[in-house]
Amino acid sequence: MSRDVRRSDPPRQSGPFDQSGPPVPLPAPRRADGTVTAVPPIPVVLLRCRDYDPGRVQRAVAEALDASGWTPPRGRVLVKPNLLRAAPALSCTHPQVVRAACAWLLDHGCALTVTDSPGFGTARGVAEAIGLAESLRPLGLSVVPLDDAVQVPLSFGGSIGVARRALEADGVLSVPRLKAHSQMRVTLAVKNLFGCVPGVRKAFVHTRHGDRGHRFEGALVEVAAALPPTAALLDGVEAMHVTGPGSGKPYPLGLVGASVSGVALDSVICGLLGLTPAQVPLWAELARRGAPGALPGEADLVRETPDAFDARGFEVPSVLKPMSFRPGTLLRSTVRRLWAAWRS
Repeated sequence: MSRDVRRSDPPRQSGPFDQSGPPVPLPAPRRADGTVTAVPPIPVVLLRCRDYDPGRVQRAVAEALDASGWTPPRGRVLVKPNLLRAAPALSCTHPQVVRAACAWLLDHGCALTVTDSPGFGTARGVAEAIGLAESLRPLGLSVVPLDDAVQVPLSFGGSIGVARRALEADGVLSVPRLKAHSQMRVTLAVKNLFGCVPGVRKAFVHTRHGDRGHRFEGALVEVAAALPPTAALLDGVEAMHVTGPGSGKPYPLGLVGASVSGVALDSVICGLLGLTPAQVPLWAELARRGAPGALPGEADLVRETPDAFDARGFEVPSVLKPMSFRPGTLLRSTVRRLWAAWRS
């Protein structure tokens, strides 16, 4: 499925990842010896859900997770919503989607940890502000902060601190909200896992690795790969478009998606939006690395097809901001984070 990309800004000069640039040739997945591997189709579930009515969301989420074929581990599952900041609530995963996912997991005998490391403020403060804390209380759950970081080596040198709580879970459910993104064009299930890097470490990763080849995208891929087995549940009921991840506009897409693979789910959603890997830096990096589910034909669509959803008006940034934070930007970002955390 392909659509023209809606532009919200004038196009810049074409390059390998510009919307106006040529397509990036994508390799087939290969073994270490260079031979091409066959990837079994990965189930990706798309369902309609027109609003956040609690009963409707519960049914859609349960059906999506059931149909995805994911068997959650009986041990500790880390539920990772996107809790960017306290306002607007559109910048975070909707509380009803998180609550429905947690209810499904509890019915499957899982012990749960609901957590995130917000860009601004604290996990508990953001959860209270957007109504997530209230939604989880009847389930006996609360949002907890991410704890100390464990250094995970990066393939291109150095390391990155990933929360011990995430690394030591038996499984992870990434629960992002579909949003446009000013640096990544869109943010979905794989990018959401970057929140397992606690606190200001995320800003330092931007500063050190942003705009250095594909290192920043590579760091995102390697954080996701370091985690326990991860499934994904997407909140696309009311998406954020035009810009993001925190200040875009609502778009009523009416979609709930799920898969045992965040990579496969993200690839299907990007295609639904009319995007290609040449336009989405993280998708291009996943494809370059041969991540299962990143290439066309590797997803087995369950329930609805992308044509069931009208994304013709969904706008993404046509010009991406630099991924790197310059020293002044890093300082301002750190001060804003500390201020937001103090206020919450």
